[in-house]
Amino acid sequence: MKILALDSALSACSVAVLADGAVRAVRRQAMARGQAEALLPMVRATLDEAGLGFADLDRLAVTIGPGSFTGLRIGLAAARGLALATGLPLTGITTLEALAAAVDPAARQGRGTVALIDSRRGDVFVQIFGEDAAPLSEPAAADPAALDALLPAGPLLLAGDAAPAALDVLARAGRDVALATDSAQPDPVAVARLAAARPLPEGPVTALYLRAPDVTLPRPPVLRALA
Repeated sequence: MKILALDSALSACSVAVLADGAVRAVRRQAMARGQAEALLPMVRATLDEAGLGFADLDRLAVTIGPGSFTGLRIGLAAARGLALATGLPLTGITTLEALAAAVDPAARQGRGTVALIDSRRGDVFVQIFGEDAAPLSEPAAADPAALDALLPAGPLLLAGDAAPAALDVLARAGRDVALATDSAQPDPVAVARLAAARPLPEGPVTALYLRAPDVTLPRPPVLRALA
């Protein structure tokens, strides 16, 4: 199976191509803005490096959130457009499960894994996984100060861009916590591997939002009485 995976849900842009489980090409670039201009050229360059075209692929995969409202929509729109243009099936993978799956299996031994994403609005997106990276909870938004009460007892490994701040909070509470290395952004290779293990989707791939976007609605016009 040949899979093209892409991600722009947080503060990076990344693409990977896997063929029968082997990494053929991968590109990553940190960026807080500009994913709309960078993502599709990165897809083309990654496919060229892999020596493949869209006709050679079996599936597309994309991160579906939670994450940055703008970056998430860019990645999902690009993936949907490619799926429509090529006729390839599209699989959605959450950013939290991609973060957990990318953690070194040796580091997960004896520890639960907690994926944490900074929402940039004062809370964190969090999900708990077992040693095998299987989910033990549903994705949720939480107050960082409440993490000690939310997380299970026992040694924990923290992954994601909110992991360093959570490490400080939990360490002060006396918890046995460690930080996963190179885990701040979703790995497109992990996204592709997760997609390869999933059955073909039965419906459209949609975004996972754990909080409403911050939108200011325009004020209604003021009607003035005629003099």
